[in-house]
Amino acid sequence: MLDVARSYVAAGSEVILTNTFRANCVALEGTGFADRVREVNRAGVEISRRAAAGRAHVFASMGPSGRLLAAGEISERRLEETFAEQARALAEAGADAIVIETMSDPDEAAIAVAAARDTGLPTVACMVFDSGSDDDHTFTGATLETAIRALLDAGASVIGANCGRGIEGFAALCARMRAVSDRPIWIKPSAGLPELDGERAAYRMTPDRFAESLSEVVRAGATFVGGCCGTSPAFVAAIRRTLARER
Repeated sequence: MLDVARSYVAAGSEVILTNTFRANCVALEGTGFADRVREVNRAGVEISRRAAAGRAHVFASMGPSGRLLAAGEISERRLEETFAEQARALAEAGADAIVIETMSDPDEAAIAVAAARDTGLPTVACMVFDSGSDDDHTFTGATLETAIRALLDAGASVIGANCGRGIEGFAALCARMRAVSDRPIWIKPSAGLPELDGERAAYRMTPDRFAESLSEVVRAGATFVGGCCGTSPAFVAAIRRTLARER
């Protein structure tokens, strides 16, 4: 993991994430690590801090629990305790900020944001918009505007979207976020949707094509841009080249 993180710094990332996406006690149930949340999250931050070596900021990743709040699979109280435990561990380890990402339920996301904000760290909150006829709703049916307002009400420092779809359509989503709020916007699309290549998932989008499309997202008002599933250090390097040329 250290070498992977270093490769993104070398490619020009100004922010790298920690490998702690679903390192919460609910998601870790059955793995043998559910009672080692603090240890796992501290290790994730420490690896990324070593890789950054002062050349990039380290934002700690927090993902969903994997349980549906609306379906009664988990309670609000359990979510509060779960996210608070992970957020505290990430903050104690020295993360510069916390990123709540790949969320499909605004209510769960708001609980996670509140837990992260309690640490005193800046908090980025991102939803997945991949449902509805125009792919502008969350899996639970919330519109973009409803979801973003929930994140703002919970105290998110930065709002945004990631994953769930290819880069097409992200500029339009970003423009709608900008119409809702003047907070910084974080956009992290995937490199298209995966296709099966034998037993492996393959992403067909090239770094240069991705970077060209992402420049439209910047023009739509994005503050932070990067890559999610299927992107590599080559994508980061292409983004830097493209944005530098346009500036």
